[in-house]
Amino acid sequence: MKLSVKVDYACRVLAQLSRTYGSDKLAHIEDLAKVEQVPANYLVQILSELRNGGLISSKRGKQGGYALARAPEDVTLYDIVSLIEGDVLELSGSGEGFSGLQVDAVWQTVKITLEEHCRTCTLDQMVNPSGEEMYYI
Repeated sequence: MKLSVKVDYACRVLAQLSRTYGSDKLAHIEDLAKVEQVPANYLVQILSELRNGGLISSKRGKQGGYALARAPEDVTLYDIVSLIEGDVLELSGSGEGFSGLQVDAVWQTVKITLEEHCRTCTLDQMVNPSGEEMYYI
């Protein structure tokens, strides 16, 4: 199992957007990229997926930017991973061979347990608790 860089970046950027949830502040791609150390050109793609998936909203224009669409405590790790990757844990066992069915059953249990835990981890738990605010221009 390996966490993709894309999921990591999405979590970091969403955590940053959580810091200003409920305010009128909109974040700009350049600022998010700098603060979270995410390549800006890759961040554009991630933000598009997050917007299309309903996790963030955006406003175009000079006064535009990005904001979290739902309360941080209502966005789970499962929401993020399933939006970006599809499955939290993708299984490809065939169930063949003498032990195949039993091995598959164990992996199914692991998958269910992991998904259940990801549903309990919320975005507000990922927010850096330091008092430092992101700088907006």
